Amino acid sequence: LEPDERDPVRATSRGLGELICAALEAGASALVVALGGSATVDGGAGLREVLPELRVPVVAATDVRNPLLGPRGAARAFGPQKGATPAQVEELERRLRAMTELAGVADVPGAGSAGGLGAAFAALGAELVRGIDLVLREVGFEAALAGADLAVTGEGEVDRSSAEGKVPAGVAAACARASVPCVVFGGRVEGGSIADLYELGVTAVLALSGRPERAREDLAELGESLGRRLSGCGF
Repeated sequence: LEPDERDPVRATSRGLGELICAALEAGASALVVALGGSATVDGGAGLREVLPELRVPVVAATDVRNPLLGPRGAARAFGPQKGATPAQVEELERRLRAMTELAGVADVPGAGSAGGLGAAFAALGAELVRGIDLVLREVGFEAALAGADLAVTGEGEVDRSSAEGKVPAGVAAACARASVPCVVFGGRVEGGSIADLYELGVTAVLALSGRPERAREDLAELGESLGRRLSGCGF
């Protein structure tokens, strides 16, 4: 969505519920649902309108470990990213808090992902897992680290949520276990996020220009910088 199209107060997760229903009607016997980057903060209310129960095993892969409510919750931590004003953030927080059917799963790690869809899936009986752990396992990342001198990972914007179970956090943890240096780069880097990543074992956090039209040049310059650091034992 373009910034002027975002409407987190009215946006609904019903479409995801309809997609899952269509997959079930097509014969799916199990599902993996990736949660992250949603435009909604409805606690999965729209989804639950059309999907009151799960008839097959479902794994919900989350990109953060945040709870449903509070300062790190779906509304207050992520509402502003979706276009919510301060007043709307508090309205969304009140709505989520009023969903008593989610109370028992509000503190499950990942409950606050995708506008509270994590909590909705947990309440329906799905298994919540860290998405990055699932992806790294499927691609054989730890085996690929064997003999590596350096791992490089990144995000469009490195912020406090990057250490909350997103790709940089998962890659850094795997690298720490393998004693391989890990460098994180971002189109933009929020200053307060760097310390959190260093605590996970990241070797360096590098900022690019933040300009999409310079992506090719940014990556070329990043490669040159990493080469110089490696050749000079800069890590």
